Amino acid sequence: MEYIQLLGGLLLLLISANYLVKGGVSLAERLKISPLVIGMTVIAFGTSAPEFIVSLSAAMQGNSEIALGNVIGSNIANIGLILGVTALILPLPVQKESIKNDGPMMLLASVLFILAGMSGLISRLEGCIGFGLMMLYTVWMVRSSRKVSKKAAADAAQAGASDAKDQEQKPQLSPLVAGVYIVGASAGLAFGADLLINSATEIALAFGVSQKIIGVTIVSFGTSLPELAASVTAAFKKQSDISIGNVIGSNLFNILGVIGFSAMIQPITTDFELFKSDFIWMLAFALLVLIFIYPTRKNIAAYMLNNKRPSLFLNLTGGVLGRASGVVLILLYVGYIWLLF
Repeated sequence: MEYIQLLGGLLLLLISANYLVKGGVSLAERLKISPLVIGMTVIAFGTSAPEFIVSLSAAMQGNSEIALGNVIGSNIANIGLILGVTALILPLPVQKESIKNDGPMMLLASVLFILAGMSGLISRLEGCIGFGLMMLYTVWMVRSSRKVSKKAAADAAQAGASDAKDQEQKPQLSPLVAGVYIVGASAGLAFGADLLINSATEIALAFGVSQKIIGVTIVSFGTSLPELAASVTAAFKKQSDISIGNVIGSNLFNILGVIGFSAMIQPITTDFELFKSDFIWMLAFALLVLIFIYPTRKNIAAYMLNNKRPSLFLNLTGGVLGRASGVVLILLYVGYIWLLF
């Protein structure tokens, strides 16, 4: 029976991910915002639904190890496994916004999460602060993206692009259909992940595996499967912004949204010593992906050719998460899982 659930869950994840990406791209075109922002918001929130459900339920039942392990393990899996596999399949060009704003925000959220966990209790106030930060950053992203789109359209018109409207790509779906795709696909991803989590957890419990190990491995991997499906699907569709945005946005939502909202409902006790190494791994992965997407080679070349001006290293355009980086991320994730056992 567990194998039937496994196959059914995987199939549902793949189908749902395809419709989620399709609906998200169309919505981005309709709202005149970038696919990166859609990946950071709509798709990231949709693929993080399993983490939200699992962690909220665990926190309310007093299973703080599952709640924390799920989020920490999911964030590690999102970068080490999801971005690693996606980059291995197809190198991912990275926009300046991801290097300048989104990546550092993910790193900041990780640091705040660790600081909150060190006290032994993530309080309602800390939950409110985290959830509020997520809402403010989301609003700022959407408004900034719309301003950039309007400016680009104005520049094109001023440059005499009379046929700009004719060349503009028309949305594939109506707003209603895109919304139905996104909501339905998000539900499908959550249900598909749930099928996998339940069967895997039952097997693990039968072998006497601890709650912490289940939380940071089986549950976190299962709840990260929607991100994997969506990111790989987006990569194959040449929507690399969605792949990057989905992972960074999911990690932000997991910390500020999932933990924040869960702590608002029920303060979360934290055994920091138990999760200390996992917190360090989570922070290390967040920092490492920032290093990987920074255009180091391009800036060093410019530095050597232009009178060795240090200011050249502030150029954040042209970043790429390549296959070599993907291999490193996957190997580190495998090493992390190996050390757990």
